[in-house]
Amino acid sequence: MTEIQIFIDKIKNSQNMAVLTGAGVSAASGIPTFRGQAGLWKKYRPEELANPQAFRSHPDIVWEWYAWRRDLIRKVKPNLAHYALVEIEKKIPAFTLITQNIDNLHQLSGSVNVVELHGNIMKSKCIDCNLPTSDNLNLKAGLPYCRSCGGLIRPDVVWFGESLQIDALNKAQTAAMECDLFLSLGTSALVEPAASLPYLAKANGAFLVEINMEETPLSSQTDIFLIGQAEKILSEITHYL
Repeated sequence: MTEIQIFIDKIKNSQNMAVLTGAGVSAASGIPTFRGQAGLWKKYRPEELANPQAFRSHPDIVWEWYAWRRDLIRKVKPNLAHYALVEIEKKIPAFTLITQNIDNLHQLSGSVNVVELHGNIMKSKCIDCNLPTSDNLNLKAGLPYCRSCGGLIRPDVVWFGESLQIDALNKAQTAAMECDLFLSLGTSALVEPAASLPYLAKANGAFLVEINMEETPLSSQTDIFLIGQAEKILSEITHYL
């Protein structure tokens, strides 16, 4: 029996599966990188814009950058890896998709139980009272402010120097501890605290699988390591479920 066949069998028999996704899952969708190729953004490093101090000092510049990034992301679509995860979720009684991505593509593809560790670039919240806002943000008309407390509205993402939202982290850790099958998919396995989740799952008895384009610090600890593109491998797997 091949490793892919073993993984398929594990999925078919899983009662509780957790998946951790990183940038490699969205690669086939053509998600643009942090940095622009022209104009204003050549002058800044991401760390100079994606932090609370920069936002309070120059909210107009930070919002312009995020408006540009949102526009780029709106033009891309989920790929076969995203849709394969939707199909896997339908087969398993308890399924948690934990993502480090902020591109909203898991939700667009139809995934239901998604934990966003680093937030969602398409969402916004107040920088002072933390209340989310669903208002359409018209940046041309000026900066958006909170209707509740009057604070500036900011993108609902985790910036450099910020901690993860405690509820998202708690959900992710609980999913890792309770699952019988854990899949690390397209992530470098370097960024904490997400990088610790596969180890937490394995320590609690889960079968650990990694799919990536290259080996990571996690690879030697897995029960199965599959090297290749996430969308190709997952499409093959879902064909047999």
